[in-house]
Amino acid sequence: MTEIRYFEPEDRRIPFVEEGDGPVKLVLVPERGQDALGVVGHYLAEEAGFHVVRIGYRAGSGGKLPAGQHADDVIAVLDHLGWDHAWIGGHGFGGTVAREAVGAHSDRANGLLLLGVEDVDIPLAPVIPVLIVQGADDDVNSPADGERLQATAPERASVKTLAGHGHLFPSSDPIETATIIEEYLDWD
Repeated sequence: MTEIRYFEPEDRRIPFVEEGDGPVKLVLVPERGQDALGVVGHYLAEEAGFHVVRIGYRAGSGGKLPAGQHADDVIAVLDHLGWDHAWIGGHGFGGTVAREAVGAHSDRANGLLLLGVEDVDIPLAPVIPVLIVQGADDDVNSPADGERLQATAPERASVKTLAGHGHLFPSSDPIETATIIEEYLDWD
């Protein structure tokens, strides 16, 4: 089992798990209240050779702070690890946090990965590629949300939909989810 570590800047306690050491760096932020990204992240580190860091929510926050504050925590962990850039992504609210982090620090992002996109008014950062993965039967965040977001930048945003899956598709089919991510991020 991979050890949970903590970064504690300015009276904050931010949990994170780091796996792998490959050239493709990927940050994953979970949905509030669960971590459906554990197996996905582990597969990408062990089988695909990615360097993955999963960043949780500040201790005591329950993920209830504004997305921008959680995004600041993501960037703080990246600084702590010495990562100057990475793919940044998340599931559900974690994707919203990723959008905020990339929007505020697009120079640090190789791209944006969104799993089960929330319907929020955060424009996509310019230029960078975006991968949207969604469950066709998601009753928490409608697949239409991902399609609307993709339509705002069709030249650089792609949508992959998993038939027969709901919001927790990273848990119900972590290998297919990881394979989609691996094939998209490792294309070069």
